[in-house]
Amino acid sequence: MDIKVTLAGLAAIAALATPALAEYPERALELTIPAGAGGGTDTSARKLAILLEEALGQSIAVLNVSGSGGAVGATQFMQAKPDGYALFATWNSPLTTVPQVQNVAYSLDSFTPIASTSETAYTLCVSPDFPGTTGAAFLEELAANPGKYTYANDGIGGTMQLAAERIFQAKGIDAIAIPFGGAKESMQNFLGGHVDIYGGSISTILPHVEAGKAVCPIVTSAADVAALPDASGLAALDMADKETLLWRAILGPKDMDPAIVAKLADIIEAAVNDPDYVEFLATKGEIPNVVKGEALGKRLQDEYDGLAEVSKALGL
Repeated sequence: MDIKVTLAGLAAIAALATPALAEYPERALELTIPAGAGGGTDTSARKLAILLEEALGQSIAVLNVSGSGGAVGATQFMQAKPDGYALFATWNSPLTTVPQVQNVAYSLDSFTPIASTSETAYTLCVSPDFPGTTGAAFLEELAANPGKYTYANDGIGGTMQLAAERIFQAKGIDAIAIPFGGAKESMQNFLGGHVDIYGGSISTILPHVEAGKAVCPIVTSAADVAALPDASGLAALDMADKETLLWRAILGPKDMDPAIVAKLADIIEAAVNDPDYVEFLATKGEIPNVVKGEALGKRLQDEYDGLAEVSKALGL
C-alpha cells in the first residue's frame, strides 16, 4: 500500500467530515436572545454582535424570543442546526435556574458552551424616601417588618429571587416576592409604585439611580460595584458567602464542530476585551469575564447543582 495515497485519502475524509475553518463563516449568522428588546442581555448581545460582525466578516441577524424566563427562547434555539451559524446569547438563569422550577424541554446537554462574556451583580433598590437606604439599615428595616415589603424579581424561582432569598434567609427577613417578566418590567412596576423594592440587573435601574429616582442599598456580589458606589457589597455586610452573580454567555446547539467552537470562542474573547466593549460594560456595571468551552460547561453545571439546593430549601 502506498503510504502517500493512504494519507491523502485520510486527509480527504477529514476535509469532508470537518468544515474548513478558512471558509467559515461563508454566510450570515443568527443570534437568538431569549429576552425582549431593551433589557440587559439584549443590549449587551447587540453591542457584542457588532464587534463579532467585524471579526467574522459576516452580518449577524438578532432574533428576540422572550417568555418563561428565557425558556421559550432556549427551547426554540435547541432545535437549530449545529453548523456554527446559529448562536445563543443568554444570561445564566434560563440554563441554571429556570429548569429548577419549570418543566423545560432542554437540559445543559442540549447546548454547546462556547464562551461567557461578562458578569455583574444583581441589586435591590428602593425609593429615596425608604426608611433604610444604606445596606445595614435596609436589611434592619425589612427584618423589623416581616411581610410588609414587596420586591420585584424576574420570575418565580428566577436567579434574582434566589439571590434575594439567600440574603433574606440569612437575616431572618420575610419579604414578599412579586414576579415579573424581566428587569424592565420590574423597573416599570417599581417606578410606578406597585412594588416597594426593585430586584434586578444594575444596567436597567442605573439611569434612574443617576436621576435620583432610586437608591440601591445592596448588590448581590461579595465586592462593591463601581457603578453603584453607595451600595454595599455582601462582604461589607458579613455575607460574602451569599454572593449570586448575573453572567452572560454565548452558546451553540448541541454537537457543534469543536474546531468552529474554538474559533468562535477566541473571536468572542477578543471582542469582549475590546476597549470599546469594556467601556460599554462599565456603563452597565458589568465587567468582562471570559470562560471558554469545557470550563464554561463546568461553570454551568456547578451553578445548576448549587441553585438546586437553594430551590429545594425554598420549596420551589
